Amino acid sequence: MQTTDAGSDAAGDVTDLPDVLQFMQLLWAVVHGLERISKRMTGDIGVTGPQRLVLRVVGLFPGMSAGDLATVLHVHPSTLTGVLQRLVAQRLLSRSDDPGDRRRAVLHLTKRGVAVNAARQGTVEAAIGRALEGISDRDRSATKRVLERLASHLEPTATPETVLRPRARSRVTRRKE
Repeated sequence: MQTTDAGSDAAGDVTDLPDVLQFMQLLWAVVHGLERISKRMTGDIGVTGPQRLVLRVVGLFPGMSAGDLATVLHVHPSTLTGVLQRLVAQRLLSRSDDPGDRRRAVLHLTKRGVAVNAARQGTVEAAIGRALEGISDRDRSATKRVLERLASHLEPTATPETVLRPRARSRVTRRKE
């Protein structure tokens, strides 16, 4: 670390950090920002950022299973268990038997869930939407590829074989809005 003549620490220029640390610093800032907005959303509309994401996805794909939702969100199904339980307890989400396979439960928004799903201001996706304004399609695509690669390398089961193999697509179909 550099010091000034007075002996105090100088932060130095961020560009002095190696690329990997610059990426980590920016990712940390993004995560911190998402958490801050998520906490504010809890007070404003009654759900956290991750809960809101679940509502948004189920709103787009009504009747999807928890397993399909986990696939879409790139998380293990057990990761969603608590989120789904809280949303059901808040009467924002309902679970019912799949008419085609009674062993499988499907998810739907309740009337309350539809109302929360309709909120647009003060949400995580509104903030991200504002950040993406003016970003070219090419830059968005490049950023998406980098984030997908980072996510795949950070998975607990990541191996060179699984990192290089594209993810399987979920069998859900999007509802027309």
